[in-house]
Amino acid sequence: MAHATLKNSYKRLSDRLNRFPQGAPPSELLFRILETLFTREEAALVALLPIRPFSAAAAAGIWGRTEAEAQGILEGLASRGMLLDLELQGGQVFVLPPPMAGFFEFSMMRVGNGYDQKLLAELFHQYLNVEEDFVKALFAGGETQLGRVFVNEAALAGDGALQVLDYERASEVIRTATHMGVGTCYCRHKMEHLGRACAAPMDICMTFNGTARSLIKHGVARAVRAGEGQDLLDAARGGGLVQFGENVRDRVAFICNCCGCCCEAMLAAKRFAVLNPIATTNFMARVGTEGCTGCGKCVTACPVEAMGLVAAGDPRQPRRMKARLDATLCLGCGVCVRACPGGALSLEARPARVLTPVNTAHRAVLMAIERGKLQNLIFDNQAHWNHRAMAAILGVILKLPPIKQILASRQMKSRYLDRLLADRDRVRRDG
Repeated sequence: MAHATLKNSYKRLSDRLNRFPQGAPPSELLFRILETLFTREEAALVALLPIRPFSAAAAAGIWGRTEAEAQGILEGLASRGMLLDLELQGGQVFVLPPPMAGFFEFSMMRVGNGYDQKLLAELFHQYLNVEEDFVKALFAGGETQLGRVFVNEAALAGDGALQVLDYERASEVIRTATHMGVGTCYCRHKMEHLGRACAAPMDICMTFNGTARSLIKHGVARAVRAGEGQDLLDAARGGGLVQFGENVRDRVAFICNCCGCCCEAMLAAKRFAVLNPIATTNFMARVGTEGCTGCGKCVTACPVEAMGLVAAGDPRQPRRMKARLDATLCLGCGVCVRACPGGALSLEARPARVLTPVNTAHRAVLMAIERGKLQNLIFDNQAHWNHRAMAAILGVILKLPPIKQILASRQMKSRYLDRLLADRDRVRRDG
């Protein structure tokens, strides 16, 4: 009976997590992960929390506790990275981050945080790298992806350097961030416990703005200034790592410096390549007709195996090889360009620009629509109705293409939304 009650607490928490656009499919492995990260009481309480940011007073009302008791519980969870502690409109609010990018990573970003991180590493590996449901849903569940690649700015030349926009530059994210934190790389830390980590730097996982402020406050990440952040970025690029970050233009929350052997995003890009699990840059590699010696350094450098070697077709040197790009796999990161000793590779603009969501709300609405979870963002029955939150979500929907609006309306089954869309269309028509 006790075991059933214990499992029910984690089942309810799992149900809560699956209200996110990027959820966590339930399994015995997930329950074991949650049991390691949360006590049974914490799991029962967190399962009741709303999706949107909430205050300690709101949590106290939901839980039937005093505000002081709720504050203590929330601070304890935030101190371990299970909640984010944010400032919003001059007040303190908390939010439960999704499992990824979120509290799965945060549990491994600070060494010696009280968790059994070796056990977590083994469980995460089984849940993400052996079982397929979670990582497939996370990276390949719709058109709009959680993360995107940032172009290696040093690999751009000529017109390419002029075409890259500020939000496509990791250096600009670092320069404009209100806060920046650096923590242990979740992916390599996990692989280290499994005896499989590569030699890439470990202390290089970057967070920004409100997320960084919370993680720094609670010791999950250490604060760094823009200068040190740029030095770390330069070191990552010099080591052939790919910058993979939040798929938004404004106020990016994280940038990981990824290798092809340890990092979840790059592994997913190889496993689910045909489903386009990562938003690419607006560039792609091009192999020049001259200068390629077939050395293979670009093949080794590419984190997603988009580069290969084929026969050069040179009758004078029948064994000569040359590089060939699989354009369907190319992320446009530019790592191969930096690795080429002969300058035979370059980056060129893609035929059509890759669309990047404006901000987290925009991306969340798109992901929710594509994954059939829009109603979870709007009808959050754990929280009081919030007109500003509703207005923000509807504001995003009203700016979407017609096909997305139709999907949104079907999911919400809302006469109110139908009326809003009809009124908007009439104004456009009559205007």
